[in-house]
Amino acid sequence: MASSPSCPLLLLLLLPLFLFATVAIARSSHEHGETTTHLRFYFYDYYGGSNATTVSVVSPPGNNTFGSIGVGENILREGPQSSSKLIGRAQELTVQASLASPAYLSALNFVFTAGKYNGSSFSIFGRAVLTEPIERGIVGGTGKFRMARGYTISRLIRSTRTTQMELVMKYDAYIFHCL
Repeated sequence: MASSPSCPLLLLLLLPLFLFATVAIARSSHEHGETTTHLRFYFYDYYGGSNATTVSVVSPPGNNTFGSIGVGENILREGPQSSSKLIGRAQELTVQASLASPAYLSALNFVFTAGKYNGSSFSIFGRAVLTEPIERGIVGGTGKFRMARGYTISRLIRSTRTTQMELVMKYDAYIFHCL
């Protein structure tokens, strides 16, 4: 029995229809209330002292840090100076999850309490190594960031130690979300 050329022909005819449908769906999601927002803000993290924003809640025995768990409610500011305007808080959970290096599995919820995004939040999840730029995925949001997805890139810009340790990180967030 001879093979029928109709199957490849049918696929060839359906391919443009599939491509058209894909482009139409992509265009429709952009036209019906989706936007992109780039935010830059600064994350202030304090360890130790009376105004600590991060604490260790589980410490493994011995000198091993693997498995340690920290919880924080850190400060978000508009600029790198500690006098910059307070715009929100970052609620975080970190787990030392690497045997080979100080790398953390982290989940953060950025809650905005001032300005244009007051009452809105977005969440990120991923691996964090403080010695390099950190890229983590945006996994959701509320308020003006409803249906958020995207990514953040953060970099350590300052680390000081006096009576407590202060870490300041610059965040760039690229957020795709509903209008």
